[in-house]
Amino acid sequence: MPLSTSADEPLPVSKVSAMIGGWVDRLGAVWVEGQIVQLSPRPQAGMAFLTLRDPSQDASVTVTCFRRVFDAVSDVVGEGSRVVVYAKPVWFARNGSLSLRAAEIRPVGMGELLARLDRLRRALAAEGLFEAERKRSLPFLPHRIGLVTGRASDAERDVLHTARERWPAVRFEVRHAAVQGAYAVDQLVEAVRELDALPEVDVIIVTRGGGSMEDLLPFSDERLLRAVADCRTPVVSAIGHEADAPLLDLVADLRSRTPTHAAKDTVPDVGEEFQRVRDLGERARRAVGAMVDHERRALEEWAGRRVLAEPYVLVEGREAEVTELLGRSRRMLGHRLDRAADDLEHTRARVVALSPRATLRRGYAVLRDEDGAVVREAGEVDAGQTLRALVAEGEFRVTVAEGGRGAEGG
Repeated sequence: MPLSTSADEPLPVSKVSAMIGGWVDRLGAVWVEGQIVQLSPRPQAGMAFLTLRDPSQDASVTVTCFRRVFDAVSDVVGEGSRVVVYAKPVWFARNGSLSLRAAEIRPVGMGELLARLDRLRRALAAEGLFEAERKRSLPFLPHRIGLVTGRASDAERDVLHTARERWPAVRFEVRHAAVQGAYAVDQLVEAVRELDALPEVDVIIVTRGGGSMEDLLPFSDERLLRAVADCRTPVVSAIGHEADAPLLDLVADLRSRTPTHAAKDTVPDVGEEFQRVRDLGERARRAVGAMVDHERRALEEWAGRRVLAEPYVLVEGREAEVTELLGRSRRMLGHRLDRAADDLEHTRARVVALSPRATLRRGYAVLRDEDGAVVREAGEVDAGQTLRALVAEGEFRVTVAEGGRGAEGG
């Protein structure tokens, strides 16, 4: 409602500002389209500040939003992007400025396409389709290479020419498919699955030349990405130029910068491999030669030692010890034998002295009856009994003349 003011009765700034703020607060949220000409994310404040400009009318407005609102589109929105903002006008009484508080930001045109691709990328990443653990290694020399490409395309010629130039015996299984347009995704998926079902195909290359983002959209389609993720055969993505980055690059087992690089990444160079074999052979010869030289020097060092150069020195020293020990052994054995001989002689003398034969030599005789019993008393024999008399040098028979008193020879 109109206010009554004059130069003598003016309104305070705070009241005017409060009135403007009350009027602004009654305004509802609106959708606003414009181009971001200035962007200032402020992580410390938890806010982001944008300036939207209408190029046709040369008008601009300040937009603020919480970081979570801006972070939802930060990957696809930047200075120069066209956006649609759902925002409510806000009056800042402190500095007397009007801005829009955004609750949602949507990219327009290419930005919207990028946002859709980013949402798909995030979803597939959450499923683990981009994880390095899923990536399979390419074979060193593929038995047969599957190639999915456009018919009579430059990409096909680049791959085939480069691969055959590097390894003339390489073989391809080619499947042509539309690489852009409405039928591209279906044909690409069919070609990939057909090649994956062939057991002789060791690796699959999916390739096309460069193009606009819209032209490369089939290679970011979810159906193709999941078909590649399900392949048992390693897949190489070579889409466009190095700057192009369709989502297929993230799902494939290997991303090549260009179709030509795809051939280089998949097929070894025969000349390089021959040179590598020669280099390895030379390294092996040098290694073996160095090992032989080392062992020869070690052997010469050992051979130069006195124990090997003059081995008899060690024997001579031992020879003196052995000779001394042998002499000591002989002397000790001689002493032992001499003592044993003396002991034996003494024992023999004692035995001879105590022998019954020595007694017999003094003239004694031993009488035995027919049974061999020794006669010790005269009463043990009868007259006429025959006895055997044992003397020192033999024996003879005697007949008892009278029992118990004597005997005479017979």
